[in-house]
Amino acid sequence: MTARAGTAIESDRVVAVVGTGTMGQGIAQVALAAGHPVRLHDAVPGRAEQAATAIAGRLGRLVEKGRLDAAGRDAALARLHPAAGLAELADAALVVEAVLERLSVKQELFAALEDIVADDCLLATNTSSLSVTAVAGPLRRPGRCVGLHFFNPAPLMPLVEVVSGFATDEAAAARAYGTARAWGKTPVRCADTPGFVVNRVARPFYAEALRLYEERAADPATIDAVLRESGGFRMGPFELTDLIGQDVNEAVTRSVWESFFRDVRFTPSLAQRRLVESGRLGRKTGRGWYAYGDGGPAVHGSGSGGDGGAGNADGRPHTAEPCPAPASVGVHGELFAADTLPRLIEEAGVEVVRGDGAVPGHPGWIELPSGTRLFLADGTAADEADMPVVHFDLALDYRTAGRIALAPAASVDDKGRAEAVGLFQALGKDVSVIADVPGMIVARTVAMLADFALDAAARGVATAEDIDTAMRLGVNYPRGPLEWAAELGHRWVRDTLYRLHDEYPTGRYAPSQALCRLAAAQEDDAT
Repeated sequence: MTARAGTAIESDRVVAVVGTGTMGQGIAQVALAAGHPVRLHDAVPGRAEQAATAIAGRLGRLVEKGRLDAAGRDAALARLHPAAGLAELADAALVVEAVLERLSVKQELFAALEDIVADDCLLATNTSSLSVTAVAGPLRRPGRCVGLHFFNPAPLMPLVEVVSGFATDEAAAARAYGTARAWGKTPVRCADTPGFVVNRVARPFYAEALRLYEERAADPATIDAVLRESGGFRMGPFELTDLIGQDVNEAVTRSVWESFFRDVRFTPSLAQRRLVESGRLGRKTGRGWYAYGDGGPAVHGSGSGGDGGAGNADGRPHTAEPCPAPASVGVHGELFAADTLPRLIEEAGVEVVRGDGAVPGHPGWIELPSGTRLFLADGTAADEADMPVVHFDLALDYRTAGRIALAPAASVDDKGRAEAVGLFQALGKDVSVIADVPGMIVARTVAMLADFALDAAARGVATAEDIDTAMRLGVNYPRGPLEWAAELGHRWVRDTLYRLHDEYPTGRYAPSQALCRLAAAQEDDAT
């Protein structure tokens, strides 16, 4: 994947889209906007005509909103033609299939097209979970088959994954990349591995939230709120899977898991399986993790959440009641990823007394008047300490974070608990008190995302730059996971995962070789 962009397909060449569901219509609209004549085909009679009408309606709404002029709409619609049969696609320079996500269906379609289109026609699959190599396997010329994975809604989402199968010609992948870029998209090149980039690297975002729910750490609304307001994610995993569809998300998770020969790191969630079996698939059925009605989403999950119980009935996260802030705190040693906290505490009017006692290079702590110590989540449980400890979660930016999660050990008394809550409330944060689980919510999730991304880069799935770009644009992460890992420090990520691995010795949290090598290099630089 050294060469990146080839010459884009000329805008006067025909682009054909086979399969006219939501994704097919969206891809056709993107190609129309780039100036191509577009042919729509669907195996179900009448569907292509219905899709053309739907696209015309969307273009009309763009005109109403002032995003497209009437002349542009009319010109685009003049280039849009339903095709009754595959033979009408003979002059296409690119055929993008968006048919049923079933390998045999895609293979049969491309085998039929191979006898119809010209030798220089690119055959592109929009599959999100199947192997591009397998799709192209039966073809006489598999080199022209490439993955063009758009994200929904295709007209709005900027990312396109350009996937090279085992037999894909470099020239074909480069031409597909150049075409996606000419269409105003941000393409990334990747190898044909399960989940490609986004659906591979993103698995921990969903999996860790589901595991925390199963461990009764917190309710769905609280986990979502902490990841949004502390982690900086656009949506929490429970609300996002409700939007995607629980059946769709669970199917992708299961597909990736099976494709990786049931690697424990990709294990699906029993809680999500039960939700799918119950028919509560999210927004499209009116109920998922949340119930949807005229009053907006309300929490549906029934898990217990530490101090938060089952969450509020209207879907609000658990938020601690106001507590007085301590007059002063002690700060001992380095707080590393939370090193801005002492300054924020002083700005809030709480005296900060610098102390000693910390070991250089090891995590420091904030000491409360009651003797309770605040430590950044590190992959251990607070109960393992031989003193009263409250863990606080990682934040993308402690200054701007709107919420902080706290996990107190059982040995923390009411006074220490109130001091910890009051301190963060004094910084202007909502506080969610969760059960004492190793790694908490944000720290655990980010450490796993970083490791998955580093492992993918080391295995040549995509470049580090493309992985970060894909995760920012494809799933709206606030920061690329590789960039995040470098900022936190590879040692911190590795050590957090090692401790999680000690807590859960299944192999799920064992850090990758890529992460361990980077952490060791960081240690060498420090000495």
